[in-house]
Amino acid sequence: MGKLVVINLGEGNLETGCLATIKIGDDRAIPSIKILGKLPPAPELAKLHKRWHLIYQNLGFSVRALNKKPEINTSIISRDQFRQLSKNLVKSLNTWLNYEDFRVIKEAFLKNLSPSDEIRVIIQVEDIQLRRIPWHLWDIFDHYRKAEVALAELTYDRVKRTVSSIINDKVRILAVLGNSDGINLETDRELLEHLPNIEPTFLVEPSRLELDRALWDEKGWDILFFSGHSYSQVDGKSGYICINQTDSLIISELKNALKASIERRLKIAIFNSCDGLGLAQSLTDLHIPQVIVMREPVPDLVAQEFLKGFLKSFSQGQSLYMSVREAREQLQGLENDFPCASWLPVLFQNPAELPPTWNDLALKGRRNRLTYLLCKASKLFSI
Repeated sequence: MGKLVVINLGEGNLETGCLATIKIGDDRAIPSIKILGKLPPAPELAKLHKRWHLIYQNLGFSVRALNKKPEINTSIISRDQFRQLSKNLVKSLNTWLNYEDFRVIKEAFLKNLSPSDEIRVIIQVEDIQLRRIPWHLWDIFDHYRKAEVALAELTYDRVKRTVSSIINDKVRILAVLGNSDGINLETDRELLEHLPNIEPTFLVEPSRLELDRALWDEKGWDILFFSGHSYSQVDGKSGYICINQTDSLIISELKNALKASIERRLKIAIFNSCDGLGLAQSLTDLHIPQVIVMREPVPDLVAQEFLKGFLKSFSQGQSLYMSVREAREQLQGLENDFPCASWLPVLFQNPAELPPTWNDLALKGRRNRLTYLLCKASKLFSI
């Protein structure tokens, strides 16, 4: 059985510090260990990260975001200088995480978890800058090669799902290919089309009405996929997807349709597009089980390679968390041309839900049908 670690940082931030709680236990079970810790204010780390974030956004890559006017002149910063800045950020992050009052958290890992365990690490945090932090670079993950981190809300709920009479034993994917100006979305489509045991529907540059109606589909969807241009609000509270050449939608404009889709069967949303933290925030507000986004602007090739690696691992039986980790780590090979490519993918988890496997998604239709028949039989016998 796998392990589950939940670290709650509350409403803390880098300027004021964080009170921390860690819970450890078997996955799918009540945690057996709870430990308290504390992280100090880290204004220098905050300053360093803001500088890194600003420079990264203006490195000049061809990315899956609409062109923005550079906020700073990055021509005076070489790639080597940016790489050194990135190393300094990692060092500063781990210095902060090795603070004495937080070291009990790390010691809890070492005492209660084995490097051979598959571990889901969920970090509950509200602050947008802490969400931008590349938590997978915490040196604890060097010791635990089968651990992967996800971000989560402080408050959460599980959506009650409707029981369908519709038989379906394939993974249903709604794939939205939005504004493709300057990027290649055909590769994303080909990767999805070659997956095993799927029933895909592709919407190419749809209107708002077409997308809304598709989300209301009575059969439901297992995976919602978006590829194209996107961006988030500065505060990280919401995000926009560019669904065609002229229209951009904020996630709240699809709220009713998304809620219906989640109630039916939607388990995973993947936004293979830029600057997705605001998109993830909007979807977690609706209590979607899992969301995968890019935390910063993402170069086209990096987005394609992540999707390729993730879909290969996940569809071949790897867990969702390990599929994300493997695909993310494989991006390191692109970092000569795209510095920090492996920092971009991030998973959001609803702690009230369990991550599905590929087979879970494929068999869900059969289980729904069986549940429907049992409920119907129960009502007949009660008459």
